[in-house]
Amino acid sequence: MSTSLQRRFRAWIAAPAHPWATGGVLTAGAVAELIVIPGSVTTTVGVLVSAASLMWRRTFPPVAMLTVAAGLLGFAGDVNLYLSIMASGLVGCYSLGRHRVMHPAVTVAGGALGALCVNLVHINTWSRMELPVPALWEKGSLSLFAESFLLTVVIFGAVMMGDAVRSREETRTERHQAQAQLIAMERQQAAEAERAAIARELHDIVSHSVSMIAVQAESATYTTPGLTPEGREGFQQIATTARSSMAELRRLLGVLRTSEGDTALTAPQPTLDHLAELVEEHRAVGGVAELKVTGERVALPAAWELSAYRITQEALTNARKHAPGARTVVEVDYGSDRLLTLRVRDDGPALDARPDPGTGPGTGHGLTGMRERAALVGGRLSAGAAPDGGFLVEAELPWGTG
Repeated sequence: MSTSLQRRFRAWIAAPAHPWATGGVLTAGAVAELIVIPGSVTTTVGVLVSAASLMWRRTFPPVAMLTVAAGLLGFAGDVNLYLSIMASGLVGCYSLGRHRVMHPAVTVAGGALGALCVNLVHINTWSRMELPVPALWEKGSLSLFAESFLLTVVIFGAVMMGDAVRSREETRTERHQAQAQLIAMERQQAAEAERAAIARELHDIVSHSVSMIAVQAESATYTTPGLTPEGREGFQQIATTARSSMAELRRLLGVLRTSEGDTALTAPQPTLDHLAELVEEHRAVGGVAELKVTGERVALPAAWELSAYRITQEALTNARKHAPGARTVVEVDYGSDRLLTLRVRDDGPALDARPDPGTGPGTGHGLTGMRERAALVGGRLSAGAAPDGGFLVEAELPWGTG
């Protein structure tokens, strides 16, 4: 059976109407059988109750005990074994094991006792019908109990099958829960690692600005003519505060380091002016990419420039990883409403055909890292199937309050 057929079959079995449909069909079959082969009152009641009670086997699983008991009662009332009794009895035993109304051993033991009682009733019936029935403990008397042995084997098989299905579904559920927890942990760790990387990069930006403040404050004490002692003292306090802030930033970076070899970046941080180089790097490793810029180039705050660059970098990395050879278009729109819009679209497979990019290796941490970058500057990021096919990453970064 193919995977799609298995999925459909499981969906049909899990549907709320399934017990009512199967119970109704078995009840209709029981009525038809009783019309063709009429039975005693006991048999009629047993057959109908056994079939009809299956309608409630999912909403109230213990009703399956009534199903099995009524089936055995109907069989005991007549030596004819109705097909509806066989079907409803098997489904009832399966339901008892599937929902584990009782321990399987108790269920099988109860079913075996019921089968023995039915067999004894039949032995008594055979005696009254003047059939050759050997006395108990005489030679050949054990063959009289073949019926109870066969019924016990059938009950055992149906109960064990239901219990096996229940165990398998519990194992599948536990595995899915464990996988969901693992994915959540990996995404959380990826987000924390990305925040640490963002903090290290912002450290370089802020450190440069604060160091400039310190240098300019000290220079002002010598270059400003007619500076009063109070003014000189004020500039010295500004320089001292700036150096103190630099020391605090270094200590903060030390806390964010993830290993002894993890040090702050010392190279200048990239900006939107480096996007052309980024696209060229993508082409150099075999990718097909195009850069489109609309609007007037605006010098944005350093955090905005860096976040936009990193988002584009990660989107191109994901395109190379999950859609190698696909054509990628990078669009940058500076806009007129102080909103920077980035779009990175490739014509590769959509999201449902790609592995989860949230925690993969690369320059960042996939979608998790890109969303962290966008949230850092108060923006938003979306990723998914593009309207005209392919995969689209779109980020809107408002810089009016930057």
